[in-house]
Amino acid sequence: MILELLLTSAPDWAIRHAAVLVVVVPLIMAPILALSPSGRLAWFLALLATAASTYFAILTLGIVQSTPGGIIEYWIGNWYLIGIEFRVDALNAMILLIVSGMAFLSTVFAWPTILADVEKQKISLFLCAFLLCFAGLCGVAATGDAFNLFVFLEISSLSTYVLVALGARNDRRALPAAFDYLIMGTLAASFYIIGVGFLYAATGTLNMAEMAAQLPALAGNRAVQVGFAFIVVGLGLKAAMWPLHQWLPNAYSYSPSFVTMFLAATATKVAFYALIRWLFTIFNPDYSFEQAIFTWVLAPLGIAAMVICSFQAVFQTDVRRMLAYSSVAQVGYMILGISIATAAGVSAGLLHLFNHSLMKGALFMALAGVCLTYKGTTVRDFAGLGRSAPFTMSAFAIAGLSLIGVPLTAGFMSKLQLGYALFDHGWWWAVLFVVFSSFLAVFYVGRLLQAIFFEAPANPGRHRKEAPLIVLVPLWILALANIYFGIDASFPVGLANDGAAAALGLEALQ
Repeated sequence: MILELLLTSAPDWAIRHAAVLVVVVPLIMAPILALSPSGRLAWFLALLATAASTYFAILTLGIVQSTPGGIIEYWIGNWYLIGIEFRVDALNAMILLIVSGMAFLSTVFAWPTILADVEKQKISLFLCAFLLCFAGLCGVAATGDAFNLFVFLEISSLSTYVLVALGARNDRRALPAAFDYLIMGTLAASFYIIGVGFLYAATGTLNMAEMAAQLPALAGNRAVQVGFAFIVVGLGLKAAMWPLHQWLPNAYSYSPSFVTMFLAATATKVAFYALIRWLFTIFNPDYSFEQAIFTWVLAPLGIAAMVICSFQAVFQTDVRRMLAYSSVAQVGYMILGISIATAAGVSAGLLHLFNHSLMKGALFMALAGVCLTYKGTTVRDFAGLGRSAPFTMSAFAIAGLSLIGVPLTAGFMSKLQLGYALFDHGWWWAVLFVVFSSFLAVFYVGRLLQAIFFEAPANPGRHRKEAPLIVLVPLWILALANIYFGIDASFPVGLANDGAAAALGLEALQ
């Protein structure tokens, strides 16, 4: 109903160019922010840019759902011969909605945390880097060109290194964290572009749709197989796939709070989308070398991430690192879903991607509120906060329960869908690992909730102080979304089913 209302009320130019405006608006606004005379003005302009991109992302989703064939083809500059296009279907329309929506909510809550984490004279440049990162992520999701995906990947990566490094104002460990991120990000980009080079040599095109049409006849070509391997490793690094995740814990732990929240909710999700696009749309799961990757590489690595990183999270005393290792474990659930290589498995992976954005966005946003008001990030620092900051901690608890997969939360729905897909595929044994990993989540989330609600405050003289209202509003939007989509999951399940169908080239799933 909302999509139909927006489509009928939108002007013609917005409908014609919505898919590209999602990327163009923040890309154009970024240099304007760099020239802004005040940080507050820059923040307001960033808020307008992310709101506009969210509007165009919603329009794009509505257009895709109402277009016969479900595909938007937007040729850049109307230059058909060179093949550079934005190509949006149900899969990347879902990703654009997640990234833009989380960017808008994170920008709403950003102002007080930016004041605390970033030097005043650098705020405009900081927000410029944020918009570039946002534009790059949206570009990765929207482009239909393999080389332009690399370009947008680098735009988002280079700006992210700057955003992480700016956390050095409060913690000097942000500088080596940014350097490690840079090294790993450079390796990932190098692997990806080498793989694209092999495929270009074999097919003679960089357009993804044209490449996909030519690859069936070249499945036995050694250059194609080598290129495939390079691309999977490169995107696996970007998606923090175990054991290629070593950059993530430090990057999440020492970045400014605003950056951590945005990256946790979006960055690995976009890389995971790109991996799905290559595995299922450009290549084909029926290729023998790809079947081997699913069975002997992706499935074992997904299970290893779920179990090992959940164990690591149990023993963390810093809440940021605990949630960072948890994020790698949650990526394992998504990887396990797509390793089934069925429509149900891909849908389950995409559903968990959507829900994980909601739960990790809420967790890191609540953590940002605690850092802002109480300046503590250890489990001991959280002791007694349920009494001194009940609204902030209640939202944190809801997201934590969703992370575990408690019934009537969004996390439960995606784990349930994953379990169904595994049983349908005959992988009943993998369900045991899903349950065991969730059981480990009970330990590390439960330990934190115990400190929050059942332990005496670390500082008995601590006064009651909530996070600012501008933090609480988007925080509770995400917290309530975790509950609502745990009760009525029709919207995210519909998005995930349509996305899986688009990835595998099938009719819409029921």
